[in-house]
Amino acid sequence: MKRLITLSIILSSTFCAYAQDVEKTVTLDEVTVKAAKVVNKADGMIIYPTDAQKQASSNGYSFLEKLTLANLRIDNINHTITAIDNRGGVQLRVNGIVVGKQEMLALNPKDIVKIDFINSPGVRYGDGIAYVIDIVTRRNESGYTVGTDLTSALTTLQGDGMVYGKWNRGKSEWTLSYDFSGIRTKGAKSTQLAEYTLTDGSVYTIERNSVESLRKSLAHDAKLTYNWADSTATVFQASLSGSFNEAPDNFTIMNIKDGKCQYRATSRNDDKSYSPVLDIYFFRQLTACQSVTANAVGTYISTQTSSYYDEGAPYKYDVDGKTASLLTEVIYENRLKPFTLSVGFNYSYKHTKNDYSGDASSLTNTDNNRMYAFAEIKGMLRPLSYSLGAGASYIHYMQNGHRYNFWTFHPKASLTYQINNGMQLSYTYQMQDRISRIAMTSDAMVRTNSMEWTVGNPDLKPSRDMEHRLQLSYNNNRLQTFFDAYFKQCLKPNMAHYERRNDNQFIYTQMNQKEIDALDVMAYAGYWLLPEKLKIAANGGLYRCFNFGNDYTHCYTSWYYAGSVTAYLGNFTLQGYIDNGNRFLEGESKGYNGAYSVLKVSYVWRNWQFALSWANPFDNNYKAYENELLNRDIYKHTIGYSKGNGNQISLNLSWRLSRGSKHKSAEKRINLRDTDNGIIK
Repeated sequence: MKRLITLSIILSSTFCAYAQDVEKTVTLDEVTVKAAKVVNKADGMIIYPTDAQKQASSNGYSFLEKLTLANLRIDNINHTITAIDNRGGVQLRVNGIVVGKQEMLALNPKDIVKIDFINSPGVRYGDGIAYVIDIVTRRNESGYTVGTDLTSALTTLQGDGMVYGKWNRGKSEWTLSYDFSGIRTKGAKSTQLAEYTLTDGSVYTIERNSVESLRKSLAHDAKLTYNWADSTATVFQASLSGSFNEAPDNFTIMNIKDGKCQYRATSRNDDKSYSPVLDIYFFRQLTACQSVTANAVGTYISTQTSSYYDEGAPYKYDVDGKTASLLTEVIYENRLKPFTLSVGFNYSYKHTKNDYSGDASSLTNTDNNRMYAFAEIKGMLRPLSYSLGAGASYIHYMQNGHRYNFWTFHPKASLTYQINNGMQLSYTYQMQDRISRIAMTSDAMVRTNSMEWTVGNPDLKPSRDMEHRLQLSYNNNRLQTFFDAYFKQCLKPNMAHYERRNDNQFIYTQMNQKEIDALDVMAYAGYWLLPEKLKIAANGGLYRCFNFGNDYTHCYTSWYYAGSVTAYLGNFTLQGYIDNGNRFLEGESKGYNGAYSVLKVSYVWRNWQFALSWANPFDNNYKAYENELLNRDIYKHTIGYSKGNGNQISLNLSWRLSRGSKHKSAEKRINLRDTDNGIIK
């Protein structure tokens, strides 16, 4: 009988393959089988999660862990999401709005409808963004929701806790959240061998090995939001948030073997910052097909830092930093019959004033203006869908007498051909500019050790990136797989530059140099061994980079892989994940970010969820990073070990309660933010 049921399920799934974009349910007697569905699109895919994935999750990070997204490491312990394929950063959104840790922890997975996973984002998503995860939730929410999410490491002093609440009455809604996190760890160690080629041709060797360290920090974040929504025709939202971060009295004691001398040196750092942010958003549906959206964000960042290091001789400096910025954007959209037209304008202004005192005396005044306009059309000519867009940006930069005006053009084109119901081929091309961090465009000069200095370069110009992506994908009821080829060409990029001066000072700065190219070829497969019960996933690829500096050429090839297995056993969920880390060569720096593995068990009981995680098991001397500097005048080999991140056991506790009338929550389509304080470290 069981064989007949299994055969019936397979035959039913085969004959229903055409209905891929409809959730598949096969009912035989009292047996119901559901499977997640995936719909490919030009710039990524739409993922419809299963009920088991939502019910077994306590927050946004916990939910995304279970989706096993290709090339992403999702750490629900430290609440981070990183790309392991070197392409760039990951941007999180909920209903189109960029969100952070607070919103992800407060997210109710049961309200999630679908995931828009964009692996080829355009310039509208910001600089350096390689992946965008947009979580779409139900717009009907309870009259009030209160909850908490607490995570504490049991093997080290590290914790993160948040409380939140949401209340609505009529067309108005208030949301308040507060998050507190802290860490205090000892035992992180590093070893470094540095070889400096002096002006007379001799090689000067220094060994730096840490023997004791203390890292501690505290962070407070609070946010208050008011929302007024008149059905879906008009939405007004205003939010006021504030953050306070403090990292006092962090230090590292190192054994220094400097030629024939041997002594101990101490590095001390003290950092403090606070930042209020006011965000005002407006949406208006003009007609059935036309809408306008506007967003304005004002940010103020105050930072005080103190740094001390006595290698060779005592060196101390303080920084009093102040930045203020205004970010605005307006978008008009018209859903015409053959295609949808979108046009928009973005303007940003940022003023930075950083006063360096002590041994690094400098006053940096910077004004940065950027204007960007774009237009895009999206349509379909079956079986071909397309997206064509173009934008232009103007950047005006001025600092202490240095200034420039810079124009760039941003075309983008995406074509997708639907080969059959489950298979499609897509190609995307885009060009955009990349802007250096404000800190590296300052004229400050900071000593990092007895031989090296970090110097800003006010003459840095933005660079241009051209990206090509070709993807072949296939999905059916239980299998999701794709092959991806990606090539990026960076013209006149801001690359690290090391220079030896006549007095044997070794300078690190950034310069616009020739070119950086990167080739990434990878494959991914995810398969439900038992629908809604057991899923396995794996991906791996080859990463090849080419670095063409003004006076060197460096190439490097690395391999990466990741694998996961998730089992849903009623109220229990078991998870396992492993990857081999991130290897890269950018400019003259060859790096490695540590491998990661985790075992997790979670249990759901009514409104509570308990989760126990074991990260990097049996590894008490976890290798967090490794770096080699391959400059002709400086060779450095550095390895860092983290005692706290190895063999780490953590407990997560979450609780949520929702009651009351229904309310239409806002779907914010633009979000602007600024977190760069412009300080060299």
